[in-house]
Amino acid sequence: MLTDLVQIRRLGEKKRDENLQFRKYLKTHDWVERQFRHAAQEVQDAIDCRLCGECCRVTEVQLAERDIEHLAKFLRIKEAKFVEQYTMTGEDGEMILRRSKEAGCVFLVGNECSVYEARPGNCERFPHLLRGSGSMVSRMWEYVNRATYCPIVYNWMEAVKELTKFKKPGTW
Repeated sequence: MLTDLVQIRRLGEKKRDENLQFRKYLKTHDWVERQFRHAAQEVQDAIDCRLCGECCRVTEVQLAERDIEHLAKFLRIKEAKFVEQYTMTGEDGEMILRRSKEAGCVFLVGNECSVYEARPGNCERFPHLLRGSGSMVSRMWEYVNRATYCPIVYNWMEAVKELTKFKKPGTW
């Protein structure tokens, strides 16, 4: 299992075209998704994502109203104060958790989430392999980018390539 973030960034970027081809390959065949979920569970069980925190450094976390309510209650502040202090507008105009380019999420301390028990639903479900809407294959567009920073996604994609007997470009 590869967990070194520098190698994952390098290999994820190097394999971007291959992963895009893999995405197309998965979409053009019928698969029993159970095997993909089993592989995802094995990878997630082998890697403690709380030791990494890379997703908190590179992604935007869109907030739902229930996330704001839950976090404000957890922090013992009014929702309006939470919105003022801990949110900002994302790239697409949506409300997201406040973040900085250098440090990532406002609640990230080292590699750990300081509000882990009350974290937003998007954080709880990340990397959306086992929990997310739609089939895993329909969410593949997300995984190509996530394979450049998330050890779980990177290792899952490599495992599923093996499961599906995917032939890498240039080996056909």
